[in-house]
Amino acid sequence: MAFGYPKFDKDGVKVLTDMNGVNSDMMMDIKVVKLAAGKSVSYLQKDKEICVMLTEGEAEFSGGGASGRAARSDVYRDLPITLHACKGTEVTVKAIADSEFIYVSTTNDREFHAKFYRKEDVIRTVSCEGLWENTAVRDVNTVFDFSNAPYSNLVVGEVIARQGRWWSYLPHSHPQPEVYYYKMPAAEAFGACFIGEDEPHTVKDGSVGCFPGGKTHVQVTAPGYEMYCCWMIRHLPGNPWDKTRIVDPRFAHWEK
Repeated sequence: MAFGYPKFDKDGVKVLTDMNGVNSDMMMDIKVVKLAAGKSVSYLQKDKEICVMLTEGEAEFSGGGASGRAARSDVYRDLPITLHACKGTEVTVKAIADSEFIYVSTTNDREFHAKFYRKEDVIRTVSCEGLWENTAVRDVNTVFDFSNAPYSNLVVGEVIARQGRWWSYLPHSHPQPEVYYYKMPAAEAFGACFIGEDEPHTVKDGSVGCFPGGKTHVQVTAPGYEMYCCWMIRHLPGNPWDKTRIVDPRFAHWEK
């Protein structure tokens, strides 16, 4: 399934990828979890690192000696809080208010100290500002990547595409698999995702895009509606994603 529209089950869990099931070629376990106020959930993986990131609500995160509590009003105007821990570490999320978070894990033999990423730890950048009459400008929130967490096998961040804009532009690929989880601000809001040269998909709230290594992936959102995306990359053995992009040669003349 390169692109899909998964639903929450009766327990408030939406599975995006499973290393032993759906979208196993992404090499990550990813799910979105809704947690009612006062409820808590714990995770323990003997051979996998774990990252949990708040998308909305208020919650306490703890694990491996790291902990923190914060609220997030929404994904468009507020920043994430995240807990990241190595294999063999029990990670707990307790909802103070009704909350939603993204869980991602993958195999990793390395051990490292758990870290709680506060809002002020998020690396904030603006991409493509001033190019193409700002038709591809977007806001990027990087929680961790190879530059600040070289011990991890994951990259986790967010993109907020401004209304009517393109992103993941120029059309590019990389050998490492990548997953996008989209949120839209209204039921009627929509966008489009183009995988490779000839595979278009309609983006709606809660969509997921799974991009194998070597596939280009560009998106656009309709005027009047921002588009949110949590992007998650799995490093390959001996070949971590270091921000290198392979631009489709047909568009390479636009590179600066």
